[in-house]
Amino acid sequence: MSQDKTLTCRDCGADFVFTAAEQDFFAEKGFTNEPGRCPECRAARKQQNRGGGMSRGGYQQREMYDVVCAACGKETQVPFRPSGDRPVYCRDCFSANKRY
Repeated sequence: MSQDKTLTCRDCGADFVFTAAEQDFFAEKGFTNEPGRCPECRAARKQQNRGGGMSRGGYQQREMYDVVCAACGKETQVPFRPSGDRPVYCRDCFSANKRY
């Protein structure tokens, strides 16, 4: 059984505890390296890698495109740039015609 370890963060130099439970989790996932950063620096790095463009819900807002539904003619928005070679549907028409 693992025991808690005190590690030093390579970014801020602070000591942090790598708990026995975290060690077991790492082993279960097949991770062979111990974490090099404290939880705060890991969170800051993760935020930085996402571009820092956070909005509500914690995710970057997607660009939306205005379209007219090919089935009902209603104006709507979709999260992709329509290419024009395929019909684009509003949420209701898409759900009604979805093939499983």
